[in-house]
Amino acid sequence: MRGRRRRAREADPVPEPFTIDDEVSHLTRIRSEPSQRTLGAFYAGRKRGISTFGLLSGRESGRSGAGGFSRADCAYAARKHLPTKGPWCVDDMTSEAYVSQFSSDGSLLVAGFRGSRIRIYDADNGWKVHKDISCRSLQWTVSDIALSPDQQLLAYSSLSPTVHIVNVQSAGKESQANVTEIHDGLEFSNDDDDEYSFGIFSVKFSKDGQEIVVGNSDRSINVYDLRANKVSVRIRAHAADVNAVTFADESGNLLYSGSDDNLCKVWDRRCLAREKPAGVLTGHLDGITFIDSRGDGRYFISNCKDQTIKLWDVRKMSASIKGRQPRFFDWDYRWMSFPLEARHCKHPNDQSLATYRGHSVLRTLIRCYFSPVYSTGQRYIYTGSSDEYVYIYDVVTGDIVEKLSWHGSIIRDCTWHPYNPTIVSSSWDGYLARWEASGDEDDLSVLTENEQRTSPYRQSYTRHLLL
Repeated sequence: MRGRRRRAREADPVPEPFTIDDEVSHLTRIRSEPSQRTLGAFYAGRKRGISTFGLLSGRESGRSGAGGFSRADCAYAARKHLPTKGPWCVDDMTSEAYVSQFSSDGSLLVAGFRGSRIRIYDADNGWKVHKDISCRSLQWTVSDIALSPDQQLLAYSSLSPTVHIVNVQSAGKESQANVTEIHDGLEFSNDDDDEYSFGIFSVKFSKDGQEIVVGNSDRSINVYDLRANKVSVRIRAHAADVNAVTFADESGNLLYSGSDDNLCKVWDRRCLAREKPAGVLTGHLDGITFIDSRGDGRYFISNCKDQTIKLWDVRKMSASIKGRQPRFFDWDYRWMSFPLEARHCKHPNDQSLATYRGHSVLRTLIRCYFSPVYSTGQRYIYTGSSDEYVYIYDVVTGDIVEKLSWHGSIIRDCTWHPYNPTIVSSSWDGYLARWEASGDEDDLSVLTENEQRTSPYRQSYTRHLLL
């Protein structure tokens, strides 16, 4: 038996060493490591790392010359204190948490649950519920949420061709669809489509708040013009479900999309002749579950059912697909384990800049993001995982620098505060959990092992028996 196990291990393919494009590595280091001025003034000739105390004492003693820190210095100091303490409970619901998102200023946290509920929390006021929303015409679950840049409107979607809009700054705390408040419906279907002709997986506001883009199960990307109150763009974008779509930058001209056809595509709205993309990026071996833009119109990341996150540069895209998409294995991520023999397969025409491995993407469309610019210089990539962890990768080295562990079920989404060292994870166990860089872990509000569960329904069933 031991001999057979030894031979099996020896037969396993050796994983490729991590590599990354020099340019994006350099740009990331510039944003997240001490500036040359700081290095020269404080630590000339020294090669060891710089502590936060060293940076602060050097500034106070006047050795910085200019008397302050650069943005990169601030990011370097802040990223030394990752949010790994806790977790503390933000909320404990009786249905799965599917999506979560901080507002752009970090004052609000929005979370969507399978049980037709969305809650908005006041992050500056003890995480109290700012708005409790009962959704309208929900099919299966809240599939995505998007807060407008001015934080006035919330868009939410489900597995139907309608996105609903709620005013989150209205006076009432309770928002029951079309009972206490109107939830306007934006119709993305054609006139000849039925009510449930397709589902929407991804929703994003443009930076000016005047448009909403969606990706759907009809293999399409649609853009809704809120001023004209109609769909302004329809693109038959992919050969399978469009699970992810986002604006590339503040201009609103470029879109990134990812699909179950294994492809990432770039769309330039200024030239959409014959629904042809500006370019295609190949490298994934299975369906893409999420896309996050670095915000510069050049780089983005994608999460995938092939159990990887890939980093892309749109300048490396091709005008069309090179050859037939490879299919190395036959499986279904919704109910099967990932095939062991596929762990280190590589696309023959991989155009990505880097590949990050370690997390797990099973059963649902798990999401990944760049860490915040202000507090980390986007030095990290973080993601939920079906193995119940939040993973934090170093963009430059590919290393897993932290794994946040407490949940008892899949972590489908997580969100990092844009300024503070805080991460909130949303899990199918029904918990929204908050992780901080500091705090008293003996605090009674810290979640304990006794509160862990694999499903929110276990708790509701136990409560019913006790009653």
